[in-house]
Amino acid sequence: MSDLMKSSIELLRSHRSFLAPSTSNGASLPSPRLSLLLPLSNLLSFFFSSESNSSRYSFRRLHSGYRNNNGIRTTLKSDFLPYGRDFITGKPTAGSATAGWRRTLLLRGSALGRKCRLSRPTRTIKDFATAVCFASAGTGLDNATSDVLNVLPLWKELQYFKQYHRHLRQYLGAAAAHRTISEALYILSIGTNDFLENYFLLVTGRYRQFTVGQYQDFLVSLTANFITEIYRLGARKIMLTGLSPIGCLPLERTANLLGAGECNDEYNEVALGHNAKVEAMVAEMRAALPGLWLKVDRIYDVILAMIQNPAQYGFENVGEGCCATGKFELGYLCNKYNLYTCADADKYVFWDSFHPTQRVNRLLADHSLRVTLTDLLE
Repeated sequence: MSDLMKSSIELLRSHRSFLAPSTSNGASLPSPRLSLLLPLSNLLSFFFSSESNSSRYSFRRLHSGYRNNNGIRTTLKSDFLPYGRDFITGKPTAGSATAGWRRTLLLRGSALGRKCRLSRPTRTIKDFATAVCFASAGTGLDNATSDVLNVLPLWKELQYFKQYHRHLRQYLGAAAAHRTISEALYILSIGTNDFLENYFLLVTGRYRQFTVGQYQDFLVSLTANFITEIYRLGARKIMLTGLSPIGCLPLERTANLLGAGECNDEYNEVALGHNAKVEAMVAEMRAALPGLWLKVDRIYDVILAMIQNPAQYGFENVGEGCCATGKFELGYLCNKYNLYTCADADKYVFWDSFHPTQRVNRLLADHSLRVTLTDLLE
């Protein structure tokens, strides 16, 4: 058994949270009643549905953020057009893309939860017992990543989830709450921001503390600890999303001056190496934690195929985003006043310089349902 797995099992036995607040950002949590009504960071969103026998919890990265950033002081918001124009309502959801692909997965899977209620001060536990979304764009596994754009860190999200857990028990009763928690599908989609907003951006100092390989190991250990922690709380069905070809994001192409605007191969190799380490960790955890369904959703090759063979998928532009010039804009720089925004985003792989279009979200959701989740949906 590896040292990583030993530490995770020890965490499980000790019942100690590895995500305790650090002294640098250890503000006290709100009261349990209020905690359900405050937004969590983009990494963590929870989907519940009492209309079927299953619930859905989703842990997300910036690629699939939600409007809960409206409740915190951050520039990473998109609660304005043209964001959301391709969503079913035609309105901005305040996510970082026209509609996150994990949300699309939830809407397209007939066995998946149909509702996603956002955490707002007007909501009560009655609303959250059927569906709740705590997501917020821009965070990562590393606490330092959430500090870059002032979004909520992972440890705080887990604290909110624990408080939610207690409220759910009070509202549904212990048996029904346990069933909801244990039958839920937990989706962990994270890691891009840790590399692109943190390590390679050179703003947090992580690049001085770790080599790339060491930083990958650090993130994988945080992932393993997080899985162990939610397993202790009752989670049994967990899907991890591998990193995409992060070097092919339009923003990274624009920054790749020496590469003439092509994909940054170094970043793509880092993503592949990280994915391999995640796969190894998953194999260990499946063997060590009884009753755990744990899989990796391998999206790297799916997205790379769209980029390398766009015509096969009906795409015309893979190097730029639809919004604005598509080279560097996202967030406030991608707004309805920009005259360069394309008319048909379905021809593009990317919506802005960092996030996929709604059409790509649909393709990714279909892949998850058809390949990764097939045995759960049978």
